[in-house]
Formats: sequence, structure tokens, C-alpha cells
Amino acid sequence: MIQLRNIRKAYKTGYTQLDVLKGIDLDIEAGAFASIMGSSGSGKSTLLNIIGILDEYDAGDYTLDGKMIKGLSQTEAAQYRNRFIGFVFQSFNLLPFKTAQENVALPLYYQKMDRRKRQDLALEYLDLVGLADWAEHLPNQLSGGQQQRVAIARALITQPKVILADEPTGALDSKTSYEVMELFKKVNREGMTVIIVTHENDIAAMTRRIIRLRDGVIENGNATLSATI
Repeated sequence: MIQLRNIRKAYKTGYTQLDVLKGIDLDIEAGAFASIMGSSGSGKSTLLNIIGILDEYDAGDYTLDGKMIKGLSQTEAAQYRNRFIGFVFQSFNLLPFKTAQENVALPLYYQKMDRRKRQDLALEYLDLVGLADWAEHLPNQLSGGQQQRVAIARALITQPKVILADEPTGALDSKTSYEVMELFKKVNREGMTVIIVTHENDIAAMTRRIIRLRDGVIENGNATLSATI
């Protein structure tokens, strides 16, 4: 499903270059449930953004479901994101002036789906995450855990092959964090690939594989044994 070979990424500020990823080799099979851990500055969010085709890489090869990602146009990259990837963020990223149902339906709007159909589907996915009764509520009328469930429903509604979650429990208490992780476990059991960036050991322990980054490389340096799920 996901194959990275010698991925390198640097950021330049003036005359200074910061090497963030220094040769990442990583294989993630379809149906994997993995977490990426590392201290601040280790490159974990940059790695997730590259996997999600949100950020370009400087060198190396990235293949997603058999397609080489390097050199895609902005339109092609957007098409691959919409087809393969759903995103969940720590800050939820819900539109404050839209209801839970409208937020969940939003990706289908960009796919030009009929309004009635996308609203019906949004309600189905809200029901999946236990929030059908909250469909007409605005984000500020929901708890943090409820907002994150709405964000998960929004990520799932396009039926992506991969869910990428960047610190999805970072703004939640422990009980709510575990409830959110149970949702990820559920969709993973149904066959979806789930990759989570986290700094929380107990959250990472709930995944089936932990990939540890340190100073821009996978910690034990073995491409096959350390990174294949």
C-alpha cells in the first residue's frame, strides 16, 4: 500500500538548512494499524504530511497503491488525496458555522454529490460514530470528544483506503482518548489502514505497530524489520 525509499526532506530559512527527514525507508501494508512516535522535531508530522501528499519531499521514492507520487501535478495530487486518504487532526478543523452533519458532508460537496444524498450519507456516518442525535448541533455545542468523532466521520465518508491522524487525542482527556481509539480500532478491523502520529505511549500501545523516529530517521535503521507492518 505505502512504500517509502530513502525519503529526504529539508527546510531552508535564509542561509540555514534544516534536514528534517534523512533517509526514511518504510513499508506499510494495507490494513495496518500503526503509530509514529518521536520527540518534537523528530520529523513525525513531516513524514505524515508526505504520506498524505500534503507536503513534497526532496529526494527518494514514494509509492502509494502502486502509483509513484513524485512529480504529480496539484490536480493529480488532490485526486489521489480524495481517493485514498482521510485526515484527522488534533484541532478537529471543523467549520464553526456548519452543523455536525454539514461538516461531515463537506468532502462530498467537493465531489459534487447531490445535496440530499450527501446529507443522508453524513447522517449514516454520524450514526457510525454514535452522534446521529447531534447532527444539527454546531461545533461549539459539542464536547472535544464529540468534535473529534465528527472529524473522524468526515474522514471516513469518502471511504478512503488510509486514515492519517495527527495527534488525534492530543486535546482530549484519557477517557475520551480511549473512546476515539476504539473508533480507529473498529474501522481498522473492517480493513482500513490507520496511521497515527502521537507522543502518548498509552495511545501508541493500542496500535499494532510502533514506528519510532529519532533525528529524522527510523530509530533502529532497518527498513524491512522496523517499518513493515
